[in-house]
Amino acid sequence: MGSVLIADDDAEMRELLRFNLEKSYDVTTVTDGEECWNYLNAHADDPPDLVVLDVMMPGLDGYRVLDRVSEDDRFKGVDIIMLTSRGRDDDIVRALESGAADYLTKPFSSSELIIRIKGILS
Repeated sequence: MGSVLIADDDAEMRELLRFNLEKSYDVTTVTDGEECWNYLNAHADDPPDLVVLDVMMPGLDGYRVLDRVSEDDRFKGVDIIMLTSRGRDDDIVRALESGAADYLTKPFSSSELIIRIKGILS
């Protein structure tokens, strides 16, 4: 079973994602970018396989977390899916150029997210 870290400031979104993923993955949720970064640092010896990362969060946003993860050798094997309501081409390109494995816009299909995660982690 792989492990997934979900970082989203929307409690309903976190629970929806947890509910849909916990059947197949070990799921941990955090409420914002700072908590995500702190979790990753605390678990650097055994980081999650994948992070589902909301872009728009207060404080440390998803892009800044993505940049930190991409620049830190401890997290070379951690894949990131950016999840956001922002679907402009420049947002997508920025995320993918910064090292995101995928980019999914809200609203999204839970089954599509699960398929994308399976594709990345297989």
